[in-house]
Amino acid sequence: IEDFRFMTTGQYGGIGAMITKTGDFVVISEPYENFPAQKAGLMAGDRIIEINGISAKGKTTEEVSKVLKGQPNTSVTILIDRPHTEKPFEVKFDRERVSVASVPYSDFLKEGIAYIRLRSFTRNCSNDLKNAIIDLKKDQNLQGLILDLRGNPGGLLNESVNIVNLFVERGEEVVSTKGKIKSWDKSYVANKTPLDLELPLIVLINSSSASASEIVAGALQDHDRAVIMGIKSFGKGSVQTIIPIDSGAIRLTIAKYYTPSGDSIQAVGIEPDVVVPRAELN
Repeated sequence: IEDFRFMTTGQYGGIGAMITKTGDFVVISEPYENFPAQKAGLMAGDRIIEINGISAKGKTTEEVSKVLKGQPNTSVTILIDRPHTEKPFEVKFDRERVSVASVPYSDFLKEGIAYIRLRSFTRNCSNDLKNAIIDLKKDQNLQGLILDLRGNPGGLLNESVNIVNLFVERGEEVVSTKGKIKSWDKSYVANKTPLDLELPLIVLINSSSASASEIVAGALQDHDRAVIMGIKSFGKGSVQTIIPIDSGAIRLTIAKYYTPSGDSIQAVGIEPDVVVPRAELN
């Protein structure tokens, strides 16, 4: 339920850092600014040797994340091995309520060509993306936009529809759902005034782009509104409803997502228009 809340709100209780697996250990890949990990001096590349006195060797990122997360104001102690230091050192800090921005970065790569990273489809992320584009246009003449959805696991369906709506005409279909019960068969269309119908657009995807990321990529591809670049996406085209139970919930699959052309996303994914090997996009 904590992971679900994070996907929909961008908030969780923890140390405030992105982690990844390298060899036998999990390492810090990005400490979020002004949160416990960064304030304690942790850096990208720091290897987590122990957590609360228990070895982290051989643990998956999911297992380590589960231990690092927790209620705000509870403490956690980790043993860190940092490259070019003589010996591992211990760091102890209190967990906090961490809030991660849906648009962590936006800027010009070169004159007229901008890049925006969309981390997830949390509440109001479409407004965050819209405001980022408006700010870029204020800075200089925006001639092309690269929207990075690599590693974006998805989130809220309505936010994916609103994001596509920024670039396509009102009334255009974005995605449809089909289930065993007729009431689950729905079509979602752009119902707002678009932000820009002419701006050249590239969308980056990879094998970790899933769900709402695939809805955006698939809709923009089907409407010939963007060039999709990278490698095939994850293929998470199933629709879930959340049923609260006590302090948790049941996540029940009720339907499948279909792109405007009628193609199912489930277990298929979105094929890029331009295939770029993983190493060349890093």
